[in-house]
Amino acid sequence: MELIYLDHNATTPIAPAAKLAAMRFLESDFGNPSSTHAKGRAAKAAVDEARAAVADLLGATTSEIIFTASATESNNLALMGAAAMVPAERRHLIVSAIEHPAVMEPALALQRQGWQLSVAPVDRHGRVDVQALRSLLRPDTAIVSVMHANNELGTLQPIEAMAPLVHAVGALLHVDAAQSVGKVPVDVNTLGADLLTVAGHKMYVPKGIGALYVREGTRLAGLLYGAGQERGLRPGTENVPYIAAMGAGAQYVRARMQESASRVAELRDALEQRLLDAIPGSVVNGYPQHRLPNTLHMSLPSGDARAMVAALSEQVALSPGAACHADGHSTVSGVMRAIGATAQQARGAIRISLGYDTTAAQIEQAAALIVLAFERLYIHADG
Repeated sequence: MELIYLDHNATTPIAPAAKLAAMRFLESDFGNPSSTHAKGRAAKAAVDEARAAVADLLGATTSEIIFTASATESNNLALMGAAAMVPAERRHLIVSAIEHPAVMEPALALQRQGWQLSVAPVDRHGRVDVQALRSLLRPDTAIVSVMHANNELGTLQPIEAMAPLVHAVGALLHVDAAQSVGKVPVDVNTLGADLLTVAGHKMYVPKGIGALYVREGTRLAGLLYGAGQERGLRPGTENVPYIAAMGAGAQYVRARMQESASRVAELRDALEQRLLDAIPGSVVNGYPQHRLPNTLHMSLPSGDARAMVAALSEQVALSPGAACHADGHSTVSGVMRAIGATAQQARGAIRISLGYDTTAAQIEQAAALIVLAFERLYIHADG
């Protein structure tokens, strides 16, 4: 049988339009955007068009979009680049307790350089308490970084409520939107973000391309030294094929997101109920309402999620946690610790994430296979 792919939070398939866009600049229009001949002009036009498409998706202007190689690079550029430009007396940084390592590790690096780091706690659903964040803000706070949607739980954060508080003390707000762009509307002005991270491979674009929104007037230092590409913030010859693909991907998700979100949420809810009914004692993690429409994070009442994922690996693609930084060992993720999960809740957690093309038939089949795998591993085996 064909593998049922339910791991879209780890990575998405490539949209046909994104593949076509990339292939054009791999095969025929392979020029350097800095060249003035026809192939160079075609490449530059593709970069400009892609920048405009990403800007339109985010409600930004074209000059506010910087292309990078990944969301990790965008997060590093946002935090380290902003930190390099703030006055010496403002060296306080706040991040949430459930940030991806691509934010948490730069934050810890800044702490080692003498910055004071505060971690905003989350409730049992993985949602940052706005009042808790308010209590951490100080006159010397320079940067606050809170992800828009958690990659494991799918919980959406109240960014719009945080932004005025952050700006009131003169700090910058960075939002890692790698998991939310393409799944829910992300408008930088509605959110109030000064910096916002986008991941190409989470929005039906190849791996190896990302973007950083930088609000006009926000001062950043580049992490690399070289020529003046990307406003000097990301020097190096542009990755035209993947930038073109990202532009096509931005148009693709903008056209399909609203309709798909509603349909996918219905399928997710049907799968959730089916598993809760068939596996008594299982629990759903994350916020019941404020979560990504495609994400189901569930803890099994017994057993190890890694064994379940391994047992299903040829039939249903799932994740036992955040797939992008799994280490192959049964460790409790920082997210599960932050929400106060029990040992079994953490050990038995599986993440199921649907995509635009997930069908009702696939959900029915996947539910049956997941239940069967659980029974074989942890019910019949014990009997």
